[in-house]
Amino acid sequence: MAVDFECKDRYDINDLISIVQVLRAPGGCPWDREQTHESIKKNFIEETYEVIEAINKKSPDMLREELGDVLLQVALHTEMEREKGTFTFDDVANDIVQKLVIRHPHVFGDVSAKSGEEALASWDAAKAKSKGTKSQTQAMLSVPRELPALMRAQKIQHKAAKAGFDWDNADGAVDKLYEEINELKTAVSQGSQAEIEDEFGDVLFSCVNIARFLKVDSEEALTAATDKFLARYEITERLAQEAGIDMKEASIEVLDDLWEKAKKIKNDSIRNGGKL
Repeated sequence: MAVDFECKDRYDINDLISIVQVLRAPGGCPWDREQTHESIKKNFIEETYEVIEAINKKSPDMLREELGDVLLQVALHTEMEREKGTFTFDDVANDIVQKLVIRHPHVFGDVSAKSGEEALASWDAAKAKSKGTKSQTQAMLSVPRELPALMRAQKIQHKAAKAGFDWDNADGAVDKLYEEINELKTAVSQGSQAEIEDEFGDVLFSCVNIARFLKVDSEEALTAATDKFLARYEITERLAQEAGIDMKEASIEVLDDLWEKAKKIKNDSIRNGGKL
């Protein structure tokens, strides 16, 4: 049986909330009715990354569509709680507006901020006060463990640095990386998988620390490095096919030679404005 829903030329946020309620109500969509916070939490992550993709592609049309998908996720999770009687969409909107007012004392209060850096410091101070944060450890523990590992590491290192727990310059961070690499080599020679994983994590953490010192976003840097690897691999594979080389059977010396040729071709392409 069809469910009545007013057809209009243009809809607003209230229509979105209404249609989500219809989808989850008796007689609505069986799939939507079955969903829980846990069952669609990965959808939320996927939709968020698709927004990032739209931003990277500088596509307003794609961004508009993907932001809508994120908004749908917000509406779905909110509707699940409305059904339980815990909170509504209006409560969510109220809470974020209150938070924005409280954390912008340099706009809505008597605090002065003449730069983005001062505004951020004002935000952090207001946040710590509202959450009752009394130590830097508490501030670091507030960083969600669910964040991508590189991003979480960089955020926690940044908070530690604010408390003065930091190297004087990047040299100390680089020296620490070499120290951790040596410890990883020792773990590998001893053959303990648990120790290897532990030391490998320390190597990654040290790399992120260097990135922070150099004002490099570790997530973006690794993404770019992966893109570079893919571009070079594509050329390497093509060169192998042209030479009649089976990459699965070829020696590491042959593959390395192909890789160096691919690297040169790609670098020449970049210098020529991307034309191979």
